Amino acid sequence: MKPMMGNSLILCGHQEESMKFMQIAFAALLVFAAPAFAQHPKGGHPVAPSHGPAPVHGTPPAPAPNRNYVDQPGHPNAPHVDNGRKWVGHDTGPNDPNYHLDNPWAHGKFTGGFGRGHVWRLAGGGPSRFWFNGWYWSVAAADLAFCSDWLWDSDQIIIYDDPDHIGWYLAYNARLGTYVHVEYLGM
Repeated sequence: MKPMMGNSLILCGHQEESMKFMQIAFAALLVFAAPAFAQHPKGGHPVAPSHGPAPVHGTPPAPAPNRNYVDQPGHPNAPHVDNGRKWVGHDTGPNDPNYHLDNPWAHGKFTGGFGRGHVWRLAGGGPSRFWFNGWYWSVAAADLAFCSDWLWDSDQIIIYDDPDHIGWYLAYNARLGTYVHVEYLGM
């Protein structure tokens, strides 16, 4: 009878050790996951906009060098969309020299689908030439710094028409909530 009790005590000690390990692992998981959940509503990805930005009306301010896009604490210093509604940073109007193309739509117009009903997974490349679903694109030179944290082989993006800059589209990164101007290079 005594050996049985001894084995029982050893078994209980092993269970306690396992339980402590599980508690520590869970606590570590929470510590590392908390910053990711704090960045987006309800702990998920940012809310994708249902439509692109409205055209700029009136006389917009001149584009500022080294512009700061942080409109609220915790928001990125890059053009982004707040709560799926406000396109922060898309306010320079149609005369912004950063988005002038001498030959708009030189490779044709993109017809693959726009808005959050059409989510595309990046399949490779980088800012100067990337692709998804057989369509090729290039990020505007003025926006290169805003996509340095994009995952060019796996991020999901949504394409929107740019109402102000002829020949450009807006690629919205569904993981980050940021966007850049992109030119369609064709198939």
